Amino acid sequence: MALQPTRQSSKEYYFISDLHIGGDEELQNVEFEEELLTFLRGLQKSEEDIELIVNGDAFGLWEYTELDGIEKFDALVDRYPKLFEQFRATGERILITFIPGNHDYELACYPEYVDRLAEYNITLEQEVVITRPVGDRVIWIEHGQQRDPNNKSPDFGNPYANPPGYYVNRHITGRAGQLSDRGKFNWLKDIQSVTPMTQIPDWMISNYFYREMSPIIRYAAVPFLLLFNISVLYLGIFLVDSFGIWSTPNRLIVSVLSQLSIVGVLIDVVLAVNVAIFILLLVLSLPLFILVRDVRQTLTRFGLLNDEDPREVYDTYLEGAREVFEQHPEVAAFVYGHTHRASVTELNDRVVINTGTWLKRLSRQSVVLGVLPRVFYSWYRLNYVRISEEDGAIVVDYEIVEKPNPTDLSLLERLLTRNPNIDNPIPHRTTVDSTWRPLEVESTEQPIHQSTRERGERR
Repeated sequence: MALQPTRQSSKEYYFISDLHIGGDEELQNVEFEEELLTFLRGLQKSEEDIELIVNGDAFGLWEYTELDGIEKFDALVDRYPKLFEQFRATGERILITFIPGNHDYELACYPEYVDRLAEYNITLEQEVVITRPVGDRVIWIEHGQQRDPNNKSPDFGNPYANPPGYYVNRHITGRAGQLSDRGKFNWLKDIQSVTPMTQIPDWMISNYFYREMSPIIRYAAVPFLLLFNISVLYLGIFLVDSFGIWSTPNRLIVSVLSQLSIVGVLIDVVLAVNVAIFILLLVLSLPLFILVRDVRQTLTRFGLLNDEDPREVYDTYLEGAREVFEQHPEVAAFVYGHTHRASVTELNDRVVINTGTWLKRLSRQSVVLGVLPRVFYSWYRLNYVRISEEDGAIVVDYEIVEKPNPTDLSLLERLLTRNPNIDNPIPHRTTVDSTWRPLEVESTEQPIHQSTRERGERR
C-alpha cells in the first residue's frame, strides 16, 4: 500500500530546523534574527506555490525553567514581536508548517499551541512524521529525536513522558542562560552549541583558562604548559644518559642552556618543574584512570553521557532512512534535523537530508605546542533546503544564508592554534528520479504513523 501524503502538494518545499529560539535570560539572544527575517521576507515576495516546513526545534521551550505551559509561548511573542509579525505576514502568502522537536516537545502535548500558532498563520502538526507529495514521489519529514535514545519521548504527546535530555537542559542549559552574563565574557549561553555533549567539560575548561582565569595566573602558567611536551622529551634524554646508553643529547642540552645565561637557567627550572609534575601524574595515573572510567560508566547508565562519535550518529539516521525506503519505495527524500550537522546524501535513487541548525557552531582545535586547553572556534552555517520537481526529476537545492563568523577569540587563542578547516562541501543541487514502481503485493504493514488523537483513542 502506497504511503499517502498528509497534505496536498506545493510546487516547492523549503526546510529549516533547529532554531532553538527562546530560553532563560541570556538564551533569549537570537544572533541570527535579522537573517531569519530576511529569509522570511524573501519567501513572502515569491510568486511560487511554496510551503515552508520547520522540522523541529523552532523554539527552546525546554530552556524556559521558570515558566510553564502556554506562558512560554506568551514569553516568545513578547520577546520576538518582529519575528512573529513576519511569520504572520509571510504566512498570508505561503503555507508555513511546524512539527515538534525535542526542545519544543511541548508543541506536541497541548492543543493550545495549535490555536496560538494559527494566529500567526503557522500550522502546527503534532506528529512525529509528516509527509508531502513531490511529483509522483513522497517526502518523509521528521525531526529525528525519536531515533535518539537520550531524547526520545517514550509516549509521544504525553507532557509528562520526558527523556533524559529534558532534565539535562532544565538543569544545565537553562541554568547556563541564567548565569552567563556573570562571567568576564558572556560565553556560557553558547552551551547549546556544544555538540556532542561529551565536549562540554573540555569547553568549560577552555573558557575558564582563556577567559575567566586571572591573567597573572594564566600567563605565569603558559611557559610551563608550552614546554611540557619538551620536558617529557628532556626526561627521556636524561634517563638515557643516566643509564649510560647515550650521553650526547644531554651534554648538548646542558651546553646550550649554559650559553643562554639567566634565560637558560629559567628554562632549566621550567623543565625540571614539568618533569616533577609528569612523574607525579604518572604515579597517580592508574587510580585516576580507574576513577574516571567508573564515573563515565555511571553517567552512561543514566543516559547523561553518550560516547557515540558523529559518524556513528550519522549512520544511525542513514540506516533509518534505508528502512523507510525499503518499506515505502515511493519515498524519494528522507528529511531530518536534530543533530545540527547539515548534509545531503544520495542513496541509490533517493536522498537523505539533514537540515542542520541556525545556532552558532563550535569547532574544537588542539594547540600547536604544549598541553594547554583546546580552543573552540565559533562559526555559522545558516542554511535551508528546497525540494521541487523539474523536468521529471526531483531536485534538492541546498542554500547557505551568509553570516560572518564571530571574531571572539583572544590573542593567546589565535597564537596557539590554526584556523580550522570547517568546510564540509554539500552539493548545491542533487537530483533523483521522480518515477517509482509500487510493490504488486499489497502491504500488510501498519500505517506509518497515527495521529496523537488516534493513539489516545486506542489507549
